[in-house]
Amino acid sequence: MVEGSGKKLKAFYVMRYLLTESDEAHPVTMEQIIDYLGENGISAERKSLYDDIEALRVFGLDIIGEKVGRSYHYYIGARDFELAELKLLVDSVQSSRFITVKKTRELIKKLEVLAGRHNARQLQRQVYVAERIKAMNESIYYNVDALHMAIANNVRIHFQYFQWTVQGREELRHDGKVYEISPWALSWTDENYYLIGYDGEAGIIKHFRVDKMLKISQTELLREGRDRFEKFDMAVYARKMFGMYDGEEQVVKLAVKRELVGVMIDRFGREISFLPAGDGWYQVSVRVAVSGQFYGWVMALGAGAKIVGPGHVVEGMRKEIHRLNEQYGMG
Repeated sequence: MVEGSGKKLKAFYVMRYLLTESDEAHPVTMEQIIDYLGENGISAERKSLYDDIEALRVFGLDIIGEKVGRSYHYYIGARDFELAELKLLVDSVQSSRFITVKKTRELIKKLEVLAGRHNARQLQRQVYVAERIKAMNESIYYNVDALHMAIANNVRIHFQYFQWTVQGREELRHDGKVYEISPWALSWTDENYYLIGYDGEAGIIKHFRVDKMLKISQTELLREGRDRFEKFDMAVYARKMFGMYDGEEQVVKLAVKRELVGVMIDRFGREISFLPAGDGWYQVSVRVAVSGQFYGWVMALGAGAKIVGPGHVVEGMRKEIHRLNEQYGMG
């Protein structure tokens, strides 16, 4: 402790001790606070500590004092985050594939501090990340920051894009081509982070996995595609893309059994309409990007769903089924 600084920092040490060590089930006494300050080279009298606690209350810290026998016990009441909220954040972090195992543990450790030492144990019991498949690219956090900066500065970006080889190594796509894209939004879809941007050369909206982007740099060129994004709805875009695979966007008519209505609403939203088709079947029209991923999604729904229109999409499903038959020796 720097000589003379103890008195100025005393209230901050009291705040840290209460936030870390106390809660309703674990109140602390004035003697414990004095001992803690002594361990940190700060001497304190009771009267000055009463003043510090009152000042912290005025500052906004919810310090509860309860008389037990002849002494008072103190603890933090309301915190910025309730324990249930922290558990929700921990669950979100540990289940996010785009956050690496290392960063997952670092973030959860920081969240534990917000809960206090005793409640942190409840968060620790929820952490199961070792066997989960997580992102391998630690630079994603810097990528996200760089993309937000480019969006805020209204400029295009340059970057390279890679794919994984069978040996688990990074391989630049298109022989290391430098992409030029106008970044407009970031989306967390299908457990991955995506950049949604405008390709001026191709004149279309594209998306890229953020964890597969390398050497992101801002240019001095202003972004293109503003007219395309003025009415752009990220939620709608994500709903019609399956696995974020590109495909021709069109309205597809599906027939589904009653038990799959909830699946349709979960995927496409409550705004879709179901028309009775007899014998427990319903027809629903949805806008999707037709791709192999879309056909696979319909197949995964089993006997309770089928594509009924338009005809060329039905034919596309037949071709996909034929391809699978041949692939598995059933043709």
